[in-house]
Amino acid sequence: MLDRWFDTASAVAGVFLVMGVGGLARHLQWFSKEVDRSLASFTSYVLMPCLFFNRIINDASLSAHLDTWYPAALGYLCTLLGVGIAWGTARTIGSRFGIESDSEQRTFGLTAGIHNYGYIALPLAEVFYPACVVSLMIHNVGVDLALWSVGLYTISGKGLKQSWKRIVFSPPLLAVVLAVLIKRFDGVDWIPGPLEHATAKLGLCSVPMGLVLSGAILYDYFGICSWEKARRVLSLAIPVRMMILPLTILAIATWSTSSEPLKQVLLIQAAMPAATFPIVMTRLYEQDVQTAWVVVVGTSLLSLLTIPLWMIFGAAWLGLA
Repeated sequence: MLDRWFDTASAVAGVFLVMGVGGLARHLQWFSKEVDRSLASFTSYVLMPCLFFNRIINDASLSAHLDTWYPAALGYLCTLLGVGIAWGTARTIGSRFGIESDSEQRTFGLTAGIHNYGYIALPLAEVFYPACVVSLMIHNVGVDLALWSVGLYTISGKGLKQSWKRIVFSPPLLAVVLAVLIKRFDGVDWIPGPLEHATAKLGLCSVPMGLVLSGAILYDYFGICSWEKARRVLSLAIPVRMMILPLTILAIATWSTSSEPLKQVLLIQAAMPAATFPIVMTRLYEQDVQTAWVVVVGTSLLSLLTIPLWMIFGAAWLGLA
């Protein structure tokens, strides 16, 4: 058991070390704020879609039928429940923890409710459950859909009507749909070798680039929040993000599927801290950046300890190796 904990902790620490490189580069001014938007766009619109496309067309076990999209449905459901529970908790008892204004409560709902479904989850899946990587990518399409519908409504008050174009024409979603259609109609052999090679190479860059960028963005907000406020916000964020929501996701994994790869996906998601991208959304829609920063940084640092614990406990709960 102890050896397994150290193996898991080592993999988790390696992921956060890459984020630390991004923070160090920002501190040394090797990585300026001016490039953040362009690199984030390039990662989201080019690198991640290439990763999704290449992995799906090369996964021999993937079905192209309706059950292919079940992981996406569960990703949407888990995100909907996560944001709903976090926002509801903030509105009900948030004032006792210094989360008083509507802006703070909306921010808490988004940041505590959405787990880090990509940049930390993907490298851990590669290490511990490589057979679930494609299911994880399709699951993440559902999370993206929830982020730009439920999440957008939560942080801004704007719903599906204002964000449907961004959802429908999302490059990761288009990449997944295209790859599944190519497999469905036996078109994989018709893909030119240079294109397959290029998407493979670009896809390999996606997770490291995302981690480095996340580390730089998190570094920018050090020092903006008082420790007293941080302590009060985290005293609510930790039980919600690190205890209630993991148990909720593991319960869904128990009752919703018999697929081992999908159980592995949900186990990894249950162990995740808060996602970093909601900080960007919080800044964009002029909500409470301090609350967002506290939730993301606090849960991320704590996850160095909790991810190994949840991975071991959840694997035992779900009967996974």
